[in-house]
Amino acid sequence: MVHRLSYEDKEIILIGTAHVSKDSAQLVTSVINEEKPDTVCVELCESRYQSIQQKDAWLNTDIVRVIKEKKSFLLLSNLILASFQKRIAKKFDIVPGQEMIQAIRAGEAAGSIIYPADRDIRVTLSRVWHNMGFWGKIKLIFQLLMSLGEVGDITENDIEKMKQEDVLETLLAEVGKSLPVLKKILIDERDMYLAQKIKSAPGKRIVAVVGAGHVKGIKLYWNETINTESLEIIPPKSRLSDAVQWITGAGIIILFVLGFYYGGAKAGTDMITWWVIITGLLAGLGALLAMAHPLTILSSILAAPLTTIHPLIAAGWVSGLVEAFSRKPKVKDLESLPEDILSIRGFWRNKVTRILLVVAFTNIGAAIGSMVAIPIMIKLL
Repeated sequence: MVHRLSYEDKEIILIGTAHVSKDSAQLVTSVINEEKPDTVCVELCESRYQSIQQKDAWLNTDIVRVIKEKKSFLLLSNLILASFQKRIAKKFDIVPGQEMIQAIRAGEAAGSIIYPADRDIRVTLSRVWHNMGFWGKIKLIFQLLMSLGEVGDITENDIEKMKQEDVLETLLAEVGKSLPVLKKILIDERDMYLAQKIKSAPGKRIVAVVGAGHVKGIKLYWNETINTESLEIIPPKSRLSDAVQWITGAGIIILFVLGFYYGGAKAGTDMITWWVIITGLLAGLGALLAMAHPLTILSSILAAPLTTIHPLIAAGWVSGLVEAFSRKPKVKDLESLPEDILSIRGFWRNKVTRILLVVAFTNIGAAIGSMVAIPIMIKLL
């Protein structure tokens, strides 16, 4: 699927591809060899472009830093997305993202500038996460995890369908049905971003290689001037969100006080006991489901009753750090990461991905625990 566009004095050859298609990879190579463009734009952000160029990029992963910077979800999502593509590619005996690799190689051979034109995947996922409520986030995490077992039923016809969709859109289709904002962030915003970046790329003759699902949107926004900087902003947590968290924490403490005041020592003690048991056990159950180290499970049980009250600390961060120190990832874990993410078992076996699962599952367990415990405390009051 090749489209010819123009912008000022530039000629743009836009190629729509499937990220898991041999035909797309061959088409990209032939078009670049024939056109000899000044620039080849690829639907990659700088970080993904570097990961293709530097095969050992996994070895630089600092998992402790990831947890401390609250980026566990972003890394886990990235790995699941990579897993989804890798497993489809393996099933059909192709290299994931082969058309982008071919575009880079053919462009370099032709002496073209290679220009990553997509928005940083971390920004996209951060904007998605920011715009979702609690249950939406849980649904998103489980949709991502469920995708780990979906590749077996994919057929060649499904691959053809993927030529009309973005990989992220395919992966999060079920969540997107109930959360329309996902389409806006995953597709519409990136269509705008890609259109502007391709137009502003250096050179007068440009070949742009993008997923076919973005072609229609790029053409739609082609004649508009897009402020790409505004699309790169990760919105800070709203003051209302912060206020709700502090108020919730304060409200729980007030419930304890009221329990002692109106119900006496027994009622107050019972309320605290139930809070500790429910939040601690559900957080511990989350860590257990992630097959965490016994010390990690214990830390999640001990941390949850306090972290669920304090808005600046999460039980998952505590358990994740304990897991990282209890089962410190070794070089071999980082080296085997690309292979381990090809299976569900591999996600739980690899120490890096297991730490990320510990963070996610512990946080989910603690959050559900607090929702279960609050009504019980009110009844005791």
